[in-house]
Amino acid sequence: MAQWRKKTADEVYGPDEIEARLKDELPKWTYEDGWIRRKYKTSGWKGTLMVVNAIGHLAEAAWHHPDLTVSYAFVNVKLMNHAAKGVTDKDFELARKIEEVILWQPGAIEGSALEGTPDDPRFKYIKYD
Repeated sequence: MAQWRKKTADEVYGPDEIEARLKDELPKWTYEDGWIRRKYKTSGWKGTLMVVNAIGHLAEAAWHHPDLTVSYAFVNVKLMNHAAKGVTDKDFELARKIEEVILWQPGAIEGSALEGTPDDPRFKYIKYD
């Protein structure tokens, strides 16, 4: 059972609440130095740019801006509500949306007309967990 309680949009969570919430909702994300974080591995620069652009769109639409570290084959995402000076529901909601979009695989959906990226290294752009 969750060891955290829902807060108002700009109310900051404590470290124990953040850890419990990540465990429940976003197990690939971690909490460190006041930020929730996730590393997405890609197959190279093209995939990295695709991930960055998708995150950029989501963040701008949400009017909540992550810190990104971008390299040839990975993107590190860090979220913290700068105005609240801590991790809030805004961070968790954006993290869930980023996770949903970046890891979406249409071919994995039974009955989908969309095939998904072929299982061929020439076309892979992200390394799924």
